[in-house]
Amino acid sequence: MTGVLTDRFGRVHNYLRISVTDRCNLRCLYCMPEEGVEFADPSSLLTFDEIEDVVRTAASLGIARLRITGGEPLVRKGLDELVARLAAIPGIEEISLTTNGLLLKDQAESLRRAGVSRVNISLDTLDPARFRMIARRGDLRRVFEGIEAAAHAGFEPIKLNCVLLRGVNEDEIVSFLKLARDEPLHVRFIEYMPIGHADEQWKNYYLPLTRVLELAREAGFELEPGGRTAGNGPSDNYRIKGGKGSIGLIHPVSDHFCKNCNRLRLTADGHLKPCLYWVDELYVRPAVGDPEAMRRLFLRAMAIKPENHEMAAKLADEAQSHVPTERRMSQIGG
Repeated sequence: MTGVLTDRFGRVHNYLRISVTDRCNLRCLYCMPEEGVEFADPSSLLTFDEIEDVVRTAASLGIARLRITGGEPLVRKGLDELVARLAAIPGIEEISLTTNGLLLKDQAESLRRAGVSRVNISLDTLDPARFRMIARRGDLRRVFEGIEAAAHAGFEPIKLNCVLLRGVNEDEIVSFLKLARDEPLHVRFIEYMPIGHADEQWKNYYLPLTRVLELAREAGFELEPGGRTAGNGPSDNYRIKGGKGSIGLIHPVSDHFCKNCNRLRLTADGHLKPCLYWVDELYVRPAVGDPEAMRRLFLRAMAIKPENHEMAAKLADEAQSHVPTERRMSQIGG
């Protein structure tokens, strides 16, 4: 039934991002407050049975790709069991995972066996002291161990997600370019998005990704457009001439990619979000166990999905046509 989930603008949706928890073992400055975080009550989180029920209907409507997210998904116990159950659903062709890597060393092999084929690992700095500053806790060494474990387990490709922050880690852009040149990794630079920020702090950190291309030229890197990677989604990809890896640029603010959006999001507390940026959500729990009711929810998501987000308008202090979400990324699913 490929193509059933088509919105008003002709975009076919085959990709569902599933958050399994809003909890995280880090407190990255662009994602969560350092203290006083109020997590969802465990009873409000979808159970594995409920998630499986949602995905069965989604798959019957043409959803073929899943990504497991959080918070930090690896803090949810028994995640490999959920992955195995989802991988067994007819129509599901691929399951990937986004993680901060701290717990990946011990779970990489079991997740690979369960059915995860690709991993994205958040890595905003290569400096241990700066890691503690950005993440406010944790050990960078454990992230590197997680990357090594992912490679050993056979994940391909391994993507590193680097959120660029003006005045914080932009001086490491060249170091990340060298990493992509010297190792078989796909380094993705991501613009800082105004998700769940009522204040204007994010503007002080926002850095357009044209800066990456400028520094690459200044440092003598020869970038060759192209080099698609599996599941590359909205990333503009480049090969580094003579290098082992590649880089990607994800610029939702300066050059949004809404016209090609093919994804929906399921929050850990059971809300289906047609768009990451806007407030609109549909609660799925009342439809669990009723395939027709669940089907109507997915079709409703298609009917209310806007043509695009308006993050650039927020950057320019211009009026917006919808109401932005107040949820932070950890509450929605990265």
